[in-house]
Formats: sequence, C-alpha cells, structure tokens
Amino acid sequence: MNCTRIRLPASTSHLNQRILHLKNASGPTKVNDALQLFDEMLQRQPPPSIIQINQLITLIVKMKQYSTALSLFKRVNMMGIPSDLYAINISINCHCRLNQVPYGFALLATLFKLGYSPDQATYNTLINGLVLSDRVFEAVELFKKLLIEKLCDPDQFMYGSVINGLCKAGHTVKAYELLRYMESGSCKPVIVQYNTVIDSLCKDKMVDHALQLFTNMTEKGVLADVITYSSLIQGLCNFGRETEAARMLMDMEGKGVSPSVVTFNILVDSFCKKGSVKDAELAVQAMKVLDGMVEKELVPNIITYNSLINGYCKKKRIGKAMRLFQEIQDKGLIPDVVTYNSMLQGLFESGNPAAARELFNEMQAKGHTPTVLTYGILFHGMCKNSQTTDALALFRSLGSNELMKGIVLYNILIDGCNKCGKPNLALDLYDELLLRGLKPTVRTYNAVIRVYCEEGLLVKGKELLRKMEVNGCLPNSFTYNVIVRELLKKNECQEAEIFLEEMINRGFMPDHSTFENLLVRIPNVGKDSRLRTIVLKLTSVERKDGKISNITSPC
Repeated sequence: MNCTRIRLPASTSHLNQRILHLKNASGPTKVNDALQLFDEMLQRQPPPSIIQINQLITLIVKMKQYSTALSLFKRVNMMGIPSDLYAINISINCHCRLNQVPYGFALLATLFKLGYSPDQATYNTLINGLVLSDRVFEAVELFKKLLIEKLCDPDQFMYGSVINGLCKAGHTVKAYELLRYMESGSCKPVIVQYNTVIDSLCKDKMVDHALQLFTNMTEKGVLADVITYSSLIQGLCNFGRETEAARMLMDMEGKGVSPSVVTFNILVDSFCKKGSVKDAELAVQAMKVLDGMVEKELVPNIITYNSLINGYCKKKRIGKAMRLFQEIQDKGLIPDVVTYNSMLQGLFESGNPAAARELFNEMQAKGHTPTVLTYGILFHGMCKNSQTTDALALFRSLGSNELMKGIVLYNILIDGCNKCGKPNLALDLYDELLLRGLKPTVRTYNAVIRVYCEEGLLVKGKELLRKMEVNGCLPNSFTYNVIVRELLKKNECQEAEIFLEEMINRGFMPDHSTFENLLVRIPNVGKDSRLRTIVLKLTSVERKDGKISNITSPC
C-alpha cells in the first residue's frame, strides 16, 4: 500500500512555523511580533482558519495581554470568520481575567445560540473567574449545579478552583470537606489541592488538623513537596513549636525534598522573633540555618537578612546588625525599605538618634521612598530622644505628601510631644488634624485625654470621652483607666465609682496602677463603701481577654 504524504501549502506551513517560532521566543518585542503576524494573517486570501487564529491569540493571552486578545477576536468576527468553541472559551477567560465575569457569562449565552455545548474548559474558566472576582458563593453554586445536573464531570482544576476560593473566603472547613469528598470520588486530589487546604488550616490556627491531613495524604501515596513542608513549618513556628518545625525540616530532607530559600527564611524569622531565647542562642540558631543554606547552594536573600537584622535590633545588638547590614551590600544584595526600617528602629532604641538620621538620609539618597512606618519609627524615636522640634520640622517638610492624609503620624507626634513635656504642641496638632478633616481614632483620643488629665484639665478629658462616643469611636480600657486614675488622685471617688462601673460593664478592667490608687481609698472594714463593692465585683468579672481578674495581682 502506497502512503502519500500530504503537504500543506507553503504559505500555511510558513505560517505555522512563524507561530511556533513566536511560541519559543522571548523578549520585549514578542507582543509586537505577534500583532504584526496577526495583521499579515488577516490580509491573506483565503483568510486563515480559526484554528490558526486561536493558536496565535492563545500566545497573546499567555503574555497576559487580555484586552488585546479580545480586540483581535472582535476584528476576526468583523471579517466574518466564524468562531468556534475554543475561541469563545479564550474570550471568556480574557473577560474573567479582566474582572469582567458578567461578560464571560454573556458569551456563554452566545455559545448556546451558536449551537455549541459548553465543555469542561468553559465551566472551569467561569468558576475560576468567579473565584478571582471574590464571588466565591456564586462559584460554589455553579459547581453544585454542575454536579447535581451532571452537566460535566469536575476535574482537578475545577475542584482546585473551588477549594482555593473557599480557603480565600475563610471557609477552610468547607474546603477540607470538599477535599475529603474528592478523595472518595473518581477524580482524586493531587498535591496542589492538599497544599491549598494545609496552608489554609495553618493560617486558621488549626495546625494539628493540618498535620493530620499531611499524614493522611502521605498514607494515600501523595508525595509532599517543598510547598507542603514550608506551610507546615510556618504554621508550627507561628505557635512557638520550633522543635517540631526543625523535625519537619529533617523529615523533608530525609524524603529527598530540598528546602527552598523560603523554607529557611521561615526558620530564620522564627528564631529571631523568639524572645525567650538568649541572645547567643538566638544568633547561633539563626546563623546555623544560614550556614545550612550556603552548604545547600541556596543563596540567602534580602528577606533572610531582614529577619536576622530585625532580630539583632530587637535584642539591641546594634553592632551585629550593622555588620550584617554591611555584609548585605558586600554580597551584592540591595537593602530595601524593610531593612532600613529595622536598622532605624535599632539605632533609635540603642540611643543613637544621630546615626539613625544619617541612615535615613542615605536611604533617600539611594532612591528608597520612606513609608508611613518609616516616618513613624523616625518620629517616635526622635521624640523619645527629646528631638521633638526636629520631628515636627521633618513632619512639616512632608507638605502635601500622601502620607499626610492619614491619622497615624499625628497620633505618634501627639503622644511624643506630650511625653517630651510639650502638651501645648500636642493639643495644637490635635486641633490641626480636626481642621484638616481627619477622623481621630481611639489612640488619638486617648493621647489627648491623657494630656488633659496630666495638665489638670480633667473636665475636658471627661467631655472628650463622651464626645468620642458620639463620633462613633468607643473608648477602650486605656481611656477609662486614665480618667479613673485622675479622679481617684483628686479624691473624686463618687465620680470614679461611676466610671469604674461603666468600664466593668463594658468588659474592661482597671490596670495595676489604677488598682493601687483604688485600694488605698477603700475605707476600713465596717464602713459602707461602693468602692469596696466594686472591688469585690472585680474578683468575679471575666475580662474581655478571657482571664479572671484578681485584685492581688496586676491586670
């Protein structure tokens, strides 16, 4: 039997080769090259098939040029080239990626009108689009409809989209239940679905459930990857279970899974944040992890160094932090805003405000834009080091900066000015933020109430407490403690009793300082006293944090 080799016309073969070349190409001109090829294709006679057009537009979609892809399909339709199911699915995907899910569903209706039946790709795209648009409930309802009406058999991608959506929306338990349902069906979950649920369980403080799911998964023959282990190690470290995290690291290495830089960064960060570890132990543990990274040819990145620098700064080992800061640059890494923020805080805390200001100037000179956190660290540190005037001058230099539209920096400066013995400046800042239309927070009110109380303006302090409630900002424990302490100091016990009862009824407790002022004013046994009644009540009232107050210990 003779076999005849079918040859495509030279032009068609050449077109396919150019599409293949584009698929393997890279660089900034790739999009323009694709658009040029598209223009050439539409000028051909006869025009190319929708299949070739789909191939080219698919490449453009993979470049994330969704709007461009939709405009190309529009040109195709205007030329009278009929769409097929694949083309419509691509268009639906583009609309979903552009957060235009309603247009995606409109194309579903068009699909029916053209006589096509939606396939699994159609429904996968729509469900994923709903999840991307945070319309998880609708995604779940569509998924249920597909199952109940048997419109299509969900695949791993569809299950994965719904599971991911449920986890994103905080419905981890529902996602876990869907995973177990998946295990009982013909479409078994793979590591991607397990990783999504394990990570969400860890973030929802259900680490033991995550560990149990990990055990069940491995028993079913599903091999864990670096993402699985990293999620579990992060979850264990978040709850101070570093010993188990270290065992998990050894387990993953024993199973042939190589830790990533992210895995090591989790451990470095956890060691540095563990305040109960002695300085030497903290450094040794963290640096051992760092050495391990080098041995495994994993290069520590800026996140690794940021964690170490932050750990040293919090321990006030600024010399170590400075050496590490220099090491970053020697290794060719560029310090980022997080690095500078940690260093600034460390320098201020170690009593070196001049070096902090110098570093801040260097940060700006190197092109890093300070954040609100950066300025917050600066203002707090400068006020703490009695540099209120300089802090206010720097604050004024911000002018119409976007950061000035927030309340955070005002709060820091009001509190800082008062603590530096400049209450009038603090009150001026409060008046200024009101004139600018900024809305005070509970921290703002607390700082101003403290100023009033310390300056003997208790009446104004009480008035502001009532005013903040009218403005929709409820007082907290600090607010009441400041007022009650000042009333007790002035021996205005009857009014102090009123505020005490009010704060207790709202679930707040007197702090240690307030208790000391309270106890010395209780009359001898045998004399009637509302204060004694209140103290007795305090011994049985449950606090908002779930603890039972005890008058013999600080609150």
